[in-house]
Amino acid sequence: DEFQELGFELQLSYPESTDDAVVEAFFADLVVEAIEGNGMALIGGEEFAVVCSGKRGSVTEEQRATVEAWLKARPELSSFEVSPLLDVWYPDNPVATA
Repeated sequence: DEFQELGFELQLSYPESTDDAVVEAFFADLVVEAIEGNGMALIGGEEFAVVCSGKRGSVTEEQRATVEAWLKARPELSSFEVSPLLDVWYPDNPVATA
């Protein structure tokens, strides 16, 4: 518990007729603007990813909310889900509270 590092999962869906180039450009923007621009890192791909801190430590609830707001403002997605904060090393373990 004392070494728990928090992050969150993203599930992204695009309209069926979306061109691959649009998806690639959106995903590049997501990584640069919403993730790296807010001190985080992303592991995964264009439909599912785990977001963690870009350095040792945890993602904050504020960082998670920032990504969620960024996604809400983007028209490229048909839907998305942002998980609650979870232990990125052991996602089945409950999140330890202070």
